[in-house]
Amino acid sequence: MAKDTAKMFTFEVDESTDVPLWAQLRNRLAYLITSGYYRPGEQLPTVRALASEISINYNTVNKAYLALKSEGYIESTRGRGAFVRDLAVEVDEEFSHEVDTILGDCVSACRDLGLTLDDVSRAMDAKIQQIKLDEGLVEPGSSRTTARVFTIGMASRNAGTGA
Repeated sequence: MAKDTAKMFTFEVDESTDVPLWAQLRNRLAYLITSGYYRPGEQLPTVRALASEISINYNTVNKAYLALKSEGYIESTRGRGAFVRDLAVEVDEEFSHEVDTILGDCVSACRDLGLTLDDVSRAMDAKIQQIKLDEGLVEPGSSRTTARVFTIGMASRNAGTGA
């Protein structure tokens, strides 16, 4: 006899809406996952247990779970159950990949202009310093350093091209 250690939740059917019952359940579960009630790695109630607990047909609960699985909220393994996926880690990894791609494109575009990697680094530092200055994150006296760094980067580019 397997014990069900997954925590249950309240669910009330909204009969005043045209939203199908399985979609209402899917929405409730998605909310519980995104709000932190169910944490990454935590097991959801089994389809049978949930269907019994909230007095809904097994197939309706199963359809809600299938929707959550296809949308990436949960992962399900036959015989093991359904578990909440760690969406934050996946978003962080995706975000990190996007940032890496953008920065790679920026460096490539600067190299296409004839800048060396050191020139790109100095220009990027100068741009970041300028943004910090514009946003009031650094004291105005540091702007001279910013201008000099950028000028050095441009001077080394021009020196290499004979301009």
